[in-house]
Amino acid sequence: MACGTNLVARGLMTWFCCGNAWGPCGGAGGGACGGCQSRLHHCAWPNRNAACFDITRPDRCGKNLPRHGCGHRFFVTNRCSNDCVSVVVHDCGPQTDLFCGQRNCCGSTCGEDKIIDLTPAAFSAIASLSAGVRPCRVDN
Repeated sequence: MACGTNLVARGLMTWFCCGNAWGPCGGAGGGACGGCQSRLHHCAWPNRNAACFDITRPDRCGKNLPRHGCGHRFFVTNRCSNDCVSVVVHDCGPQTDLFCGQRNCCGSTCGEDKIIDLTPAAFSAIASLSAGVRPCRVDN
C-alpha cells in the first residue's frame, strides 16, 4: 500500500516532540512504544491500544479510528499540498476528544478533529512546522 490507496481516516494532523533534542524540540520521552525520535518519521495514533483509546477518545468526536499498535506504518497526506510521508506508530495521541470540532482549512480543503500527531521530521516533510496543524488523509 501507499499514499492515497487505503483510506483509514480524514481529519487534522499536528506535530509533537519525542526522544532526544532535535530541531525545535528539547529532550522528551521515548513515547508509549519506546524509541520515538523527533528526527525520524514517527507518529502518535489515538487508538494504539485500549489504554490509549481510553485517554484520547476519538469516538467522542465521531471518529471511528481502527486499532493499530506500535510499529504500524501509515501514509499521511497533507490535503493542502498532496505531499505524503510514511510514518511508524511510536506513541499514543493526540488526545482527540479535547479538540472536537477543531477545524483547519487551506482554501476550500478542510479537516476537522485531530487524528494523528507526527514528529517534526515527518510533519516538516509535508508541511511547514509553523503551520502547526493541517488537514490530512491517513492511509494504510
